[in-house]
Amino acid sequence: MQPASPGSRPEARPAGRPVSRQVLADHVYEELLASLMDGRLEPGAAVSIDGTARELDVSPTPVREALARLEHTGMVRRVALKGYRVAPMFTREDFAELMEARLAIEPVNARLACGRLTPGRLAELGQAVADLKTAPRGPSFAEYRDYLEADERFHRLIAELTGNQFMVAAYAALGGQVQRFRLFGGVGITDAENAIAEHQAVLDAFASGDPEKAAHAMADHVQKVRGRAIADAPAG
Repeated sequence: MQPASPGSRPEARPAGRPVSRQVLADHVYEELLASLMDGRLEPGAAVSIDGTARELDVSPTPVREALARLEHTGMVRRVALKGYRVAPMFTREDFAELMEARLAIEPVNARLACGRLTPGRLAELGQAVADLKTAPRGPSFAEYRDYLEADERFHRLIAELTGNQFMVAAYAALGGQVQRFRLFGGVGITDAENAIAEHQAVLDAFASGDPEKAAHAMADHVQKVRGRAIADAPAG
C-alpha cells in the first residue's frame, strides 16, 4: 500500500497544537482515495489499518474512520474476520444499476431544489460549474482531484437544496461520482467537454426557475453519463 507521496504528508504540527481527529481522518481519506484512484491499491488488495496508520504517522482511529467512509462509496469492502479489501472495479452491469438509482433520485432532487432556489444558492451552483471548467483533467488523481470535487459539489448542493434529509442521504449513499472517476486513473477525464456542457445545461435550467426543466436537464445528464460509463467500464 502506497497512500502517500513524499510531498503529500501534512506539515509537522507545532507542539501544543494538536490536529483534530476529523482533520486527520480527512487526510487519511484523501491519501487512501488517491491510492485507489491511481491504482496503487489494486482490486482485492488488503488495506491494513495498522500498516496505514504507521505509513501516514497517525493513530489507527482516523484510519478506521476513513475506511468506513470509503466503504460507503463502494471503493473498499469490509470482509468478516479479514478486515478491509479494495473492491473490484465496477462492471458495465454495476454502472447500469447505479445509474438507474441515480435516475430515480437526482431528477427529483433537481425539481425539488429548483423550487427552493435562492440567488445565493444559484451563485454557488454557478461557481461549481465555473470550477469544473477550469480544473485540471490529467491522468493522476492529483491532477483531476479538483475536477472531481467540483463535479461532486454541484450534485451535492442540489441534493442539499431539496431540504429533504432523506433525499440527501439517498444521494450520499450512491457514491456514484467516485465510482465513475475511478475509470479515469491513468488516462485523465475523457468526457470533460460533454460533462461540462451537461452541467451547464442543468445550471441554465435552474436559472430559468422551471422545476420540470431542471428535472429534465438532470435526467438527460445522468442518462448520458450512464452511456459513457458503460462504454468505458470492463465487461462483467
